[in-house]
Amino acid sequence: MRILLIHSDYIKYRTKNKTGIAEDIPDEMMEGQFKESLVVFTAVEAEDEENPASVVENAVKEIVKVYNDVKAENVVIYPYAHLSSSLSSPATAKKVLKEMAWRIGEMGIKVSRAPFGWYKAFEISCKGHPLSELSRTIRPEPVREESGSEESEWFILYRGELVKPEEFEFRNRDLENLVNYELGRLESSGDEPPHVRLMREKGLADYEPSADVGHLRWYPKGRLIRDLLADYVYMLVTSEGAMPVETPIMYDLEDEAIRVHAEKFGERQYRMKNKKELMLRYACCFGAFRILSDSFLTWKNLPAGIYELSTYSFRLEKKGEVVGLKRLRGFTMPDLHTVCADLEQSLEEFSKQVDMCMRTGEDFQVNYEVIFRATADFYEEYRDWVHEVADKIGKPILLEILPARKHYWIAKMDFAAIDYLGRPIENPTVQIDVESGERFDITYINQKEEEANPIILHCSPTGSIERVICSLLEKTAIEMDERPPMLPVWLSPVQVRVLPIAERHLEYAGEIVSRLLAADVRADLDDRSETLGKKIRNAAQEWVPYVVVIGDSEMEGKLTVNVRETGEKIQMTLDELIETLRSETEGMPFRRLPLPVRLSERINF
Repeated sequence: MRILLIHSDYIKYRTKNKTGIAEDIPDEMMEGQFKESLVVFTAVEAEDEENPASVVENAVKEIVKVYNDVKAENVVIYPYAHLSSSLSSPATAKKVLKEMAWRIGEMGIKVSRAPFGWYKAFEISCKGHPLSELSRTIRPEPVREESGSEESEWFILYRGELVKPEEFEFRNRDLENLVNYELGRLESSGDEPPHVRLMREKGLADYEPSADVGHLRWYPKGRLIRDLLADYVYMLVTSEGAMPVETPIMYDLEDEAIRVHAEKFGERQYRMKNKKELMLRYACCFGAFRILSDSFLTWKNLPAGIYELSTYSFRLEKKGEVVGLKRLRGFTMPDLHTVCADLEQSLEEFSKQVDMCMRTGEDFQVNYEVIFRATADFYEEYRDWVHEVADKIGKPILLEILPARKHYWIAKMDFAAIDYLGRPIENPTVQIDVESGERFDITYINQKEEEANPIILHCSPTGSIERVICSLLEKTAIEMDERPPMLPVWLSPVQVRVLPIAERHLEYAGEIVSRLLAADVRADLDDRSETLGKKIRNAAQEWVPYVVVIGDSEMEGKLTVNVRETGEKIQMTLDELIETLRSETEGMPFRRLPLPVRLSERINF
């Protein structure tokens, strides 16, 4: 909560028009005039929703203290949303403002309250002494668990054995870094992760200076990679039976279910006010749940999955935490929600979705380290199942056992790549949600012909598309001393570049490129008047996997192909090159070259 306290000679207001969230008021509140008052301009904020009672108590203490210090005759609580850009829901604000006025009145202080949600004209005269203008930020105390330990327990889990992290002998540096980060032992170096330089250097993306911090502009090569990754997830989830949908990016916080679900995300929300108070989504949950609540489901339909690629989701991350592709305020999230009849069915589907998440790491050639998080009650009851799922990973994982449920989920598995600085990049996740079915009134008809609320799995098989690209770029920085940096061939913006040595080779080189393009290979032609050495260096700087040099001998026989991954020069026919590309990209999505084929015609972004 933010408050501005003005010790005034007088304040007077008159209501003008109602907004869509205005409270109903009696005639005597339509206007007011108060002398010798402490006026408390008040904005109730999103974080206050975590513990409204606490913020009321702390605000009243501060108001009464200032009231006594300035020796005012009365207090006026005046709603003033302009003090904050992160407001609570209207329902919470009304409740808090009324409670503040009641609590102050109970202390024998004369108190009045201006109406909430009305446009008002007002006039105020400030006394002008040292204490006549004060601003305060009021914080709620965190809600404490009612019983038991408040600390999570941490273990390394491998092949059914639990070992305390401090007693575990680490043989995997990535896992050790993940554990140190989760337990708060990893100190920040303050360095910028290398993917930020690489995303600019390779012409993929950059910060957009004319937008809010944490929003990017994407150039053709970066856009291509994003589209291919989106195609990949679409193919993956639909092959498992998920049904694609699309939902709005903003939601009305007057919807009780949406507001309560949003509160769990704290202050990291983009909110806006028009006639309604709206929130930009931070995931696809809201739209997915509303579709499901309006659908007729029976036990025969379940499990049932609906999938959406959110372009975009929004999270108001702290400005100092926003960095490159790793932490953004606007991002693209593949979001799969699976409706399950009961917990037993959800465990079976969870296990299948873990397989799907592991497959993405294999297809991206990125190593994931894994955290399994579960409440103590869930772990005790389903210990064998937890160990069985952990065994799928094939290596030690980090296990967090929470003393009690704090969130909508009772168990989740998080997969993280590790960046060049040793910090995790959150990628895939699978979660068991036991709240949203009831909260959003999602029901199905069970085998007894009765209505029941389902269990819902949340799964992002890759994590945000931006973080996938972040992981791929960070991997190249880590491996740079061991092998030439490059993306998987199916994700490389240019898969083959053809380099004519001289002008007389240009026409034949163009024919080679045309045949490659016709065979669904992203190929281009360096037709610029540069030396062959410079053309080869430029192709290397762009991480082109295959570079074909065309000279006199190549016009009469086999092609000379420079293979980036191995550093070899191989003689092969064009058909052999095409077959090599097909074998390396088999089963992966394809999109055509998003740039002019001839390098001489390209824009330097």
